[in-house]
Amino acid sequence: MARKVTALMLFACFLLPLCAQKKEDARLQESYNVLKEILGTPDKGIPSPLLNKSECVIVFPSVKKLALGIGGEYGRGIITCRSGQDFKGPWSAPAMFALEGGSVGFQIGGSSTDFLLLVMNEKGAESVLSSKVKLGADASAAAGPVGRTTSAETDVVMKAEILSWSKARGVFAGVSLEGSTIRSDDDANKAIYGKDLSAKQIVREGQASTTAAGKPLINLLQKTTPQHAS
Repeated sequence: MARKVTALMLFACFLLPLCAQKKEDARLQESYNVLKEILGTPDKGIPSPLLNKSECVIVFPSVKKLALGIGGEYGRGIITCRSGQDFKGPWSAPAMFALEGGSVGFQIGGSSTDFLLLVMNEKGAESVLSSKVKLGADASAAAGPVGRTTSAETDVVMKAEILSWSKARGVFAGVSLEGSTIRSDDDANKAIYGKDLSAKQIVREGQASTTAAGKPLINLLQKTTPQHAS
């Protein structure tokens, strides 16, 4: 009996981390699918000058209305930043990120919603990677403009540290996420990379390499916006 219990415990020790990793691999795949779809429609998507000027990209796929209205529930996604001290290098390995709280339920309706955020300057990047950040308070945030011909030089856009968009029921639009908080999802980072790592350690300090599951997303960004537009 003791041997059976020991065997079951050993099996659980191996199985649970494997299940967690598969779950986060699926998150990376979903984030890639969202990003690919948005970047594939430039006429109705993000103005390319903004994408080229961005220093970090955050994707939250399939966030449910309840995930933004009940304590303890939250949307899960990824963050990647341009590497190098001045954010001029290739895109980093993706880190797991979490979205919590906020008052965007009226914009979501009853369906799940994809969110994409661009971090536009070093101050914003350092803020979102340092700790749990409340958008609109700890970092200035604004709804992003949509479309290739849309002006990306408005006063609101130029001053915002973070721009955000939503996609639900086939409609892509700028959305304000003020009041929401974003933070490093450290448990998920451990499931992916096998050790305790914060988002900052992954995307800014280069303490992890992109896994096979994360490569499609990073390759897509590297192909679409390989160089930072100063």
